[in-house]
Amino acid sequence: MDLKEIRATAREKLKGFCRVCPVCDGRACAGEVPGMGGVGTGKAFQENLRALSRYKLNLRTIHGVKEPDLSFELFWVRVSMPVFAAPITGTTYNMGGALTEEEYTLAVAEGSLLAGTLAFTGDGADPTMYGSGLKAIKKVEGKGIPIIKPRAQEEIIKRIREAEETGAIAVGVDIDGAGLLTMALKGQPVSPKTLEEVMEIVNSTRLPFILKGIMTPDEAELAVQAGAKAIVVSNHGGRVLDETPGAADVLPEIAARVKGKITILADGGVRSGVDVLKLLALGADGVLIGRPIIVAAFGGGAEGVKIYLEKIKKELREAMLLTGVARVTEVPGTIIRKEQ
Repeated sequence: MDLKEIRATAREKLKGFCRVCPVCDGRACAGEVPGMGGVGTGKAFQENLRALSRYKLNLRTIHGVKEPDLSFELFWVRVSMPVFAAPITGTTYNMGGALTEEEYTLAVAEGSLLAGTLAFTGDGADPTMYGSGLKAIKKVEGKGIPIIKPRAQEEIIKRIREAEETGAIAVGVDIDGAGLLTMALKGQPVSPKTLEEVMEIVNSTRLPFILKGIMTPDEAELAVQAGAKAIVVSNHGGRVLDETPGAADVLPEIAARVKGKITILADGGVRSGVDVLKLLALGADGVLIGRPIIVAAFGGGAEGVKIYLEKIKKELREAMLLTGVARVTEVPGTIIRKEQ
């Protein structure tokens, strides 16, 4: 099995929902929510890629880096690289249903583990979707992180308890899901949270808590104040609010405020190991990848996910070697330049 075969199989299984474009940039699927696109004009999805593309790497080859160190530790778990599968649900209404929710989530969890890293699992309009993620995490002996929608307080805390029972290494809420169209259509109420409500959720568990969907420095500081251990700088793949900036454009100002106070993860438009290195240089500690993981799982199951993530790892290593970066935990901002 190779990437070409994986993509060909995925194109058949995702027919009518994803074109498996040469570059997954959100143009062909703009407005297709439910589906794989970005909400409204699709510009928020597309801007994630544009924001990353505005940064270029400075090629450097006179240095002493011979074998870059890609290893990373997230909440006391050592992984092969600071790259994780993003939490995604909705195989039926977003992806066509060729894989069930349980098949998809297990493929991602197992494939990530085979590549030496971890998967985040999601929550969705069908309450059983969250349970599928928990089953997958339990099968991989807790090596995964469930993310819960911003439901009512008691519903979130109930799901946190279920996450604790699986042995998951952490738990979180994708607070940017507060306006998800698919949740509203399925009668699953979600909403924004006050700082006090976030604090109540964080304090309800001893697990490290992650707030996903932070796009401004002030809310990053609120996450620190609430006691969260990590944030994910993310516009939810452009699926919740049209015309938002790309994650790469807001990441530096967020990192300037909270770097060192909280773990900073980022997602949005990552399509290569080079993109991973750019986000690390802009201030992220780690990176999540979404839609390409769907293609890998539909095209090749757990093995497809492993093959895809190993491609990212190889590209990241090469990019570090050719920019003089010795460790993923110490990526200087000087390796990139922004186009004017």
